[in-house]
Amino acid sequence: MRSLIQLVHFGWQQALSCLFPVVIFASLAVTKIVPLPFLPRYDWLLIICLFMQWWMVRVGLETRDELKVITLFHLIGLALELFKVHMGSWAYPEEGYAKIFGVPLYSGFMYASVASYLCQAWRRLKVELVKWPPLSLVVPLAAAIYLNFFTHHYWMDVRWWLIGLVIIVFWSSSVTYEVNGTRYRMPLVLSFLLIGFFIWIAENIATFFGAWQYPNQVDTWSFVHLGKVSSWFLLVIVSFLIVATLKQVKEKIPQTTILSVRAQ
Repeated sequence: MRSLIQLVHFGWQQALSCLFPVVIFASLAVTKIVPLPFLPRYDWLLIICLFMQWWMVRVGLETRDELKVITLFHLIGLALELFKVHMGSWAYPEEGYAKIFGVPLYSGFMYASVASYLCQAWRRLKVELVKWPPLSLVVPLAAAIYLNFFTHHYWMDVRWWLIGLVIIVFWSSSVTYEVNGTRYRMPLVLSFLLIGFFIWIAENIATFFGAWQYPNQVDTWSFVHLGKVSSWFLLVIVSFLIVATLKQVKEKIPQTTILSVRAQ
C-alpha cells in the first residue's frame, strides 16, 4: 500500500510539472475541434503559449532564471524546426500570420515545454545529481548531438554512435529525487530514455491533433515511428544539460562535485 501511495504521489508531482505541455495539448485539441474566429489556428496557439508563459512566471510557477533557460531552448528548437521543415522532414500545412519560412512561431514552445517540465520536476522532486560528468565531456557531446540533427542530411547519421557515447559518459551518473519525504535513486541514462519515450507518446498526440505533419501522415494520421524515441532521447540530453547547468550555478555547486546521497 505504501508503494502505491508513493507511486500516486510521484505521478501527481509529474502531472503538476507537465502543466505547460498539458496546456499545449489541450489547446491543440480545442482549436482542432472548435475553430476560433479572427485569426488562423497557428496564431491562436502562439497567443495561448505566450499567455501561459507569462502567467507561469507571474504566479511564481517559474522563476525568471528558468524563463531564460526555457527561452534558450525555445530558440534551439525553433532553429531545428526551420531546418527540418526546409528539408521536408515534416510540415505545418495550415495557414498562419506568425510563420517564418513555413514554421509557425508557436512550435518553439513545444520544445520549451520540455525544458519547463524539467525545471518544474527538478524543483518539485528536489532532484540532485550524482557523479555528473565534467562539462569538458558533456558540452562537446551535447553539441555533437544537436549538430547531428542537421548534418545527417548531408553525411552519415551517427546517432547510434552518440547514444553509445552517452551510455559511456553517463554510465556512473544517477539522479536522486524525493517523493513524499523519501529519496530514491535512478540511473541517469534510464531517466533520459523514459523522458524520451513519454515525449514520443506526446508527439503522437500532438500530430493526431495536427500540431505538425510527417510525410507519412499527409493522407491519414498514423503512429510516429518508434525510432523517433532515439531522437528524443538525444534531444532530452541537450535540454537536461542546460537545466542542470542552471541549477548547479544557482546552488553554487562545482561541476565536478560528487553529491552525497541519502540512499534508502
